[in-house]
Amino acid sequence: MNGSVKSLIFVLVYSAVTMAADIPVIEITRAAQDSVLDTNPASQFWRAARPVYMEVDAHGNRVSEYRTEVRTRWTDKNLYFLFVCPYQQPNLKPDPQTLKETNQLWNWDVAEVFVGSDFKDIKRYKEFEISPQGEWIDLDIDLHNPHHEGGWTWNSGFEVSARIDRAAHVWYGAMRIPYSAIDHHPPAPGNLLRANLFRSQGPLPQTQQVTWQSPMSDSFHVPERFGLLKLVKDKQ
Repeated sequence: MNGSVKSLIFVLVYSAVTMAADIPVIEITRAAQDSVLDTNPASQFWRAARPVYMEVDAHGNRVSEYRTEVRTRWTDKNLYFLFVCPYQQPNLKPDPQTLKETNQLWNWDVAEVFVGSDFKDIKRYKEFEISPQGEWIDLDIDLHNPHHEGGWTWNSGFEVSARIDRAAHVWYGAMRIPYSAIDHHPPAPGNLLRANLFRSQGPLPQTQQVTWQSPMSDSFHVPERFGLLKLVKDKQ
């Protein structure tokens, strides 16, 4: 192998490692067994999770007053998310329905998970939303299709729980998502998923967007800006 080829290989490997290092990662701690949906971040189930924070808007500007804590767990069957969402002026749907999904829930206060397992076609992923009132929607996103209505009928079987602490101006939302709804592979330590986390907060025109990784767009649907979820073993 001549020097030029060695140099080229070094550059390619270094570039790949550098790019991987630049992608933010949320490490999701394994839970030995599934749990009831708990919205208390101080509970035993959630204390073992590693919190991350959503604290910038869709264009990367810091929004400290809406800094949102997110905790995550995984089991042999499910992914769990807990959002701790400070708010100022709520924007709640006046006639909440929690027994069936609420289309266009994103027009109200929500917390959202975008997650996909396809690293070859990043325009395919799933979207999960929860409101402070326990409303929900799940969607199968295909950005190749300009009309997304087909993905509205998809049903993941995910479950939600929510509560509002009006005195503290914080609402809590928990999700339990069947892992099989996201990935054809079984969950295991080291598994990677592509993901981003979002919130919409407050009525128009003062609606505040809060994100984990800023899409740098008015739309949240920019998969090129997603980070990674990594499944890790039980917390030692």
